[in-house]
Amino acid sequence: MDAVGKLLNQSQGRDRVFRATQYACALSVYLLRNKSQSKELVAKLKSLEANMSAGRKLFRLGNTVNSIEAAKRTVGLSDRVLSLCLTTANLSRALYFLCDNTLWAQNVRLISHIDKERWSLNASRFYLVSLVMNLTTDLYFIVQLMTQKAKDKDFRRQMESHLSECPEVAEVVVPRLDALVFLLLSSLKSDPTVALDTLKNICDLFIPLDKLGIYKSNAGVVGFCGLVSSLIGLLTVLQPKLKIKT
Repeated sequence: MDAVGKLLNQSQGRDRVFRATQYACALSVYLLRNKSQSKELVAKLKSLEANMSAGRKLFRLGNTVNSIEAAKRTVGLSDRVLSLCLTTANLSRALYFLCDNTLWAQNVRLISHIDKERWSLNASRFYLVSLVMNLTTDLYFIVQLMTQKAKDKDFRRQMESHLSECPEVAEVVVPRLDALVFLLLSSLKSDPTVALDTLKNICDLFIPLDKLGIYKSNAGVVGFCGLVSSLIGLLTVLQPKLKIKT
């Protein structure tokens, strides 16, 4: 209960709870869409999903400023690759929140006469750029982990032992490929923060790709990926040590 209270006392935690509920509703609606006896439940789930989406927009009103402040911090990083990727990601995220906040203001009649579809598409474009740069950062961390692992003598012995245990596989599959996969999995296992962040960003990627029509999936896939991403986000809020350090 203390963990739940701590979670709900944070704006980021509340946003994650609302987001997980929103995508859980979307996934449930997709799974129940063809069941005639569930029409009333589906209607309630759709209403809850809409309410969760609207509630989340209130929590994100200050996120544009937060993203700009984050960009100011990352632009000074000594690692130029991280500085470029993270600063671009934060600035893109700031523009995404700006578009999102504008759409919210129009929905509550604070402003009018805007092209909602255009603003929504621009929000998805900025969100996509942010995710791509975050995934590039994840890839950069993974390469660093793999490089460090490959230099470890104990690990090299483990890899040689792994390959020698399956000689018939090594003859059929390119040994270097098998070794690369083993190295990748071992590297991710050694740092679960990178693995979780990568999985989260990959799941999130399906949302703007579907919205922009770049890779059309369906409401079920989007709901499932959004739910998985939200649960990972909740986990990192509850356990900050699992959040990737940049």
